[in-house]
Amino acid sequence: MLALNRVSTKHMFTMWTLLPVALIQQLAEIKIGVLRRNRQGSNQVNRDILHPISDEDRAAYERDGVVCIRGQFDAEWIDNMRAACERDMVAAQGRVRDVTDEDGSGRFYSKVFMWRDDPAFRDYIFDSPCARIAADLMGLDEVRFFYDQLFIKTPGSSAPTHWHQDLPFWPFRGNHIASVWLALTPVTQDSSGVVYIAGSHKWGKFYRAATPDGDNRFSDMSLELCPNFHNEFDNPDYNFLSWDMEPGDVLVHHPLTVHGAGGNNSDSQGRIGLSCRYMGGDAVWDPRNHVMVIEGSEQLVAGKFPGDDKVFPLAWKRAA
Repeated sequence: MLALNRVSTKHMFTMWTLLPVALIQQLAEIKIGVLRRNRQGSNQVNRDILHPISDEDRAAYERDGVVCIRGQFDAEWIDNMRAACERDMVAAQGRVRDVTDEDGSGRFYSKVFMWRDDPAFRDYIFDSPCARIAADLMGLDEVRFFYDQLFIKTPGSSAPTHWHQDLPFWPFRGNHIASVWLALTPVTQDSSGVVYIAGSHKWGKFYRAATPDGDNRFSDMSLELCPNFHNEFDNPDYNFLSWDMEPGDVLVHHPLTVHGAGGNNSDSQGRIGLSCRYMGGDAVWDPRNHVMVIEGSEQLVAGKFPGDDKVFPLAWKRAA
């Protein structure tokens, strides 16, 4: 963990040529490496955690609202998922957001619900250690899958990821919803590593959702705007947490933990992260205005646990 003092779509994109040359080269190198590994017949992956989630990890998640977990995914998982993300980028079916404002400029790529069409994402979501990591940290015996989301911030993107909480975007209430953010490239503060405010999930705040391009579909103007905590790094009242990460490390955070990220100052390294969300326990359905719409959710009952296998399938259950 780093001591932190200073941290110096509108359209569906349809052309692979929109990608910066450096990122094209990076993804091509990833693909070549995966193909070589597969030809060698070593494409076997670990289906369960490689070591137990510790009491210290669970305590950190409860106390801080975020924890970094390392060493739970073997190299084949990382190769497979980077290749899957590369396929999505080549297919050009995600969303690009170009941002230019007083904080900088940048290009953000994202895509959601890859699991519906791509068996590689389904395999990772339901048969990797990911779901169990979420369940163990939340202290649950089973979790259901909510959705997956790919995040790519291109090299040289100076625009920050604005400070926010996740829950205001979602048609849920409750504490038992965890995001498992898998690093697929090396991540540092300089390449837009995510920064969290320890304990902010217990503030009792519910900030207005904000997207990089100010998409007003998510903006409930009755809610308080999240402050720009980049201006508060020297404030001793806040404990900012960030980690240097290697591919295969994961950040797991509570849905109300406040977080953001600086720009990607690298000239050559894109930041690629895959976030999978799992829920259970006290999570209840809350389809209010200004939240994401979930296909097939019309029959779910507000205020109840959404245990529908088609919409939110069971991802992991502890053996009896």
